[in-house]
Amino acid sequence: MLLAIDVGNTNSKFVVFDGDRIVAAWRLRTESKRTSDEYAAWVTQLMNLQGFDPRSIKGAILASVVPAVNTHLRRLCETYFHTRLLIVGEPDCTLGIKVLIDRPAEAGADRLVGVIAGHTKYGGPLITIDFGSATTFDLADKDGNFIGGVFAPGVELTIEAFYLMTARLPRIRVEKPAHVIGKNTVANMQSGIFWGYVGLIESLIRRIREEYGEPMKVIATGGLASVFKDEIGLFDFIEPDLMSLGLLEIWRRNSR
Repeated sequence: MLLAIDVGNTNSKFVVFDGDRIVAAWRLRTESKRTSDEYAAWVTQLMNLQGFDPRSIKGAILASVVPAVNTHLRRLCETYFHTRLLIVGEPDCTLGIKVLIDRPAEAGADRLVGVIAGHTKYGGPLITIDFGSATTFDLADKDGNFIGGVFAPGVELTIEAFYLMTARLPRIRVEKPAHVIGKNTVANMQSGIFWGYVGLIESLIRRIREEYGEPMKVIATGGLASVFKDEIGLFDFIEPDLMSLGLLEIWRRNSR
């Protein structure tokens, strides 16, 4: 079995693959100071609760945007699973694509993993949209090479900024309001967040396609992808496990 770990700025996702099949998945808040022993106590207990032996883990791969956790996770895999941890972005990890941007080293591991997963499953050219701490638009050409993208503030980040930077605005949930014109503070905020992001996403997809000059598939991932899908109508596919599938594909490319 393969342990695939995706460390984001807010949450970390641990997925166990048995061949192509996801047999377990857990989320943990990302904490840069969490030790390998703490990770081990958490993840091995969950494995035991779901009925499989932690000793069945025979490989591990990590994509991380928080470098401070990498050492602890490497130690977790080496000490408790007795396997080497393959880390996306390190010299010994082969991606099988070209990174065709001005400074290839600046491309985040999560962005590369996402386009690899999208191209492997759906082909290209494509746009992957990840609704995370940031809303990221990442592009791959027909051969799967990473060719750039767009960053926008994440929806939850915008909501948190509303709350922290104003004296009287509350925290709200992301949901479609009944009307565009709100009749109270919460409805005003929900309309601005929801319809504002619909406009942002629609506009960026249209402009990216126009600039690229060819049809491009759109694959969305992240918890909020399903919130916007019906209104936007521009997502060809929603893939909740995009990052995990990308890590599986990269593991295979390095195992051949």
